[in-house]
Amino acid sequence: MDLFDYMKETTLENESPLASRMRPMTLEEVVGQEHIIGKDKLLYRAIKADKLSSIIFYGPPGTGKTTLAKVIANTTSADFTQLNATTAGKKDMEAVVKEAGERLGMYGKKTILFVDEIHRFNKGQQDYLLPFVEDGTLILIGATTENPYFEVNGALISRSIIFELKSLEKSDIKKLLIRAVTDKEKGLGSYEAELAEDALEFLADISGGDARAALNAIELGVLTTARGQDGKIHIDLATASECIQKRVVRYDKTGDQHYDTISAFIKSMRGSDPDAAIYYLAKMLYAGEDIKFISRRIMISAAEDVGLADPQALVVATAAAQAVERIGMPEAQIILAEAVNYIATAPKSNASCLSIGAAMESVRDKKTTVPPHLQDAHYKGSAKLGHGVGYKYAHDYPEHYVKQQYLPTEIEHESFYHPTKLGYEKLAGERLERLRKREE
Repeated sequence: MDLFDYMKETTLENESPLASRMRPMTLEEVVGQEHIIGKDKLLYRAIKADKLSSIIFYGPPGTGKTTLAKVIANTTSADFTQLNATTAGKKDMEAVVKEAGERLGMYGKKTILFVDEIHRFNKGQQDYLLPFVEDGTLILIGATTENPYFEVNGALISRSIIFELKSLEKSDIKKLLIRAVTDKEKGLGSYEAELAEDALEFLADISGGDARAALNAIELGVLTTARGQDGKIHIDLATASECIQKRVVRYDKTGDQHYDTISAFIKSMRGSDPDAAIYYLAKMLYAGEDIKFISRRIMISAAEDVGLADPQALVVATAAAQAVERIGMPEAQIILAEAVNYIATAPKSNASCLSIGAAMESVRDKKTTVPPHLQDAHYKGSAKLGHGVGYKYAHDYPEHYVKQQYLPTEIEHESFYHPTKLGYEKLAGERLERLRKREE
């Protein structure tokens, strides 16, 4: 290391963000994630025994994926090297593999490769690593905020253990904040700052389990707040609120959170829980989800989950979809809320959804012919072919109904639509049953 490298490293060490300086160096310093690093858990035992296989850490930002990788780096006897998938190229990967091979061949020493944001590697890059992971040249540790089963090569997945990290508990965030304010070596202890209890509670709550967000906020507060008459820096609720400003909603419109949130939204409407449905609507709107996408999901739910139990549900949903396109945000949120509440509180029936599913299956599996009396008779000579002969015009009969065969003969006795006993569908079903039993 020359003088310039030394100065650069020293400067980065002293002036790096608090969240980086406070990163734990040992397993004992790690806060939270007891479900994977508790003393009786597999990962804890593997790290302590220095017997790691390839693993992938998956979880939201600020939950400790990189932290655990750094802990492993400080614990293992293997050589540790790191790449960031957003900046690393083929040459970087080739260099790592070459050095790992030489290290293994000459000294019998393994190499751990930590790839941050591994989901950003394309398929070709992931495929390149596969043979070296398979033959033991590399032990891969990947970190990703996206569901690895969607974003990571299936072959790599099958050769790795997946550990899902959870958002930190409020108590964990409080512990980290107190440590940050009091630690004189790596934290802000030398500033003699005092964090009010209500400010501590607020930051721990609004950070939403993201340690980095909480630490960034307290660092900003301490570095920008003037000292009081007693010579100390006092971080009160107002200061804490100003520093963090807005809760970070974990919602990537192209990622895993997108699908989880929309799934919960639909299931809440289907489950007749307007409070939950409105909450997930708000979460999507807060995160900037496309209102046209939301309105399409509402229309689908109106048809799939409400159906003929309340035919107006689809009318309301369709009208809402048209209205939000014309009006836009922020007023569109009111229209969407009205439609969501209508769908969530309406009686439910999936009979229409089931009927088309069953009919599609029948069409796929059975060859049929339209009964002759239902075939087109609007052309000269059709009668000679028997087309339309014997057809009964329903409007000529009482209640505009007459019994006759409509289904093809091959499936004449099959039934696809089974009305429920809820809402309008109950009335429709009762009428249908009565007409079918009526004498001609």
